[in-house]
Amino acid sequence: MQIFCTETYQTQLHSLLEEFSKEQLNAAKSFKLYLDTVIINIPTKVQKFKKSTLFNDENIKDLEHKGLRIPFYYEEETQTYLILGIVKM
Repeated sequence: MQIFCTETYQTQLHSLLEEFSKEQLNAAKSFKLYLDTVIINIPTKVQKFKKSTLFNDENIKDLEHKGLRIPFYYEEETQTYLILGIVKM
């Protein structure tokens, strides 16, 4: 099993963390740590996530958490996950 993140995800995450850090630096750090934990646990809950409404592909699912949508692509044969982005809902 492998989890990869796109450049788009990295850029969008950086923007969100900048917003949080303006309010409170510790909150931004806690959010990032929690988000990493949620992403690491995607493989154990992949069947729980529904098909993405942003893409027309059965292998792209949405992880929704605290007002954020994180679409990810799942390749079953290779058990590879690709985090596509992170957007506010």
